[in-house]
Amino acid sequence: MSTTPAAILDVAFQQAEASIAQPIVTNPSIAKKIDYVSSYVGNRAVVRLLLACALAAIHRVNVDIRKPYTEIGTPDAYSGRYYDESYITAFINQHELPCNPTTAFLTPALRNRNITLTPAVNLVGRPPKLYEAALQLLDDVHQGRITALELLAETLRCLIIARNQKRQRMETLLADLKKSEDAIPLSAEEIVTLLQQHLACRGSSRLPVLIVAAAYQVAEQYIGERFLPLKSHNAADEQTGALGDVEITLVDDEKVITSYEIKTRRVTLADIDRALQKINNTGKRVDNYIFITTDVIEEGIREYASSMYERTGGIEIVVLDCISFVRHFLHLFHRLRSQFLSAYQQLVLREPDSAVSQPLKEAFLALRQAAESAREF
Repeated sequence: MSTTPAAILDVAFQQAEASIAQPIVTNPSIAKKIDYVSSYVGNRAVVRLLLACALAAIHRVNVDIRKPYTEIGTPDAYSGRYYDESYITAFINQHELPCNPTTAFLTPALRNRNITLTPAVNLVGRPPKLYEAALQLLDDVHQGRITALELLAETLRCLIIARNQKRQRMETLLADLKKSEDAIPLSAEEIVTLLQQHLACRGSSRLPVLIVAAAYQVAEQYIGERFLPLKSHNAADEQTGALGDVEITLVDDEKVITSYEIKTRRVTLADIDRALQKINNTGKRVDNYIFITTDVIEEGIREYASSMYERTGGIEIVVLDCISFVRHFLHLFHRLRSQFLSAYQQLVLREPDSAVSQPLKEAFLALRQAAESAREF
């Protein structure tokens, strides 16, 4: 076999594609564990652990696949993070494989470790069964029950199947939506209901950000303002230098004039104080700092935010609820409501699965299709 990591991945991928209808691993118990780890939607980082460790064990035949930390200090230890970041990231992006977009070795369960990953280790990851299965698979390779190449190729086979199924579902949902293109557009209130249903789905914390962004995207030419490229969902403002989750500038300028901070809980006095601290620390003097929340807003919070205008010398801080925000927008720009819905859909579908999960994307398409098809009866 070729000895470069990139070539190893290519060969394993070809083997996986050639065996797409038949498992490469003949042991049913081991094959089931690989399928479980590869197909688990709620945590797409653990499968990257398998890919990186298997790749390292093939590339360097003398390493112990269970020792992906150089801090262990033995000759058979290696850096799993190196293989993950240097080779797995580009490979999964190239083939659009459903994995976490960033390395598994920076997730809480796997970072800052210096131990051999045996089945006895409790990684305190969620769900525990997923991590247990992954550690058992590493041990299966170590004990010779399967080879590292078999683990790599079978994992890729499962990922290819998951990718193809995802594509098929999306194509079907989008095709169903096209059937209702000639129907009367959804009303503003029907769109609000659709968004409420989507926000009620599990793992929807990124959606209010996309609602605000979609509003500015379609109204840009009318209000002369635009939103800056959105930062990663999990990136802290301190790391990115951003004031909030959505930053607004004039169309022909880079100076931030309005900042939106999104909360899926109640806004607190401490949140407002932190906003002031961020404004002071970054030196970005905005005109408006707007909190958007999906929870209730206490009157005391509204009053405290309002009091900041005079105290800051003209920075208006306000707390709005997400649904009221989008409802007012849709009625104010009533003729743009269909464009808004399309922009929101595009933003949702373009988000990485780590920010908006695949089930959440499919849920929106299904909810929209149901709302639009109801007009046909």
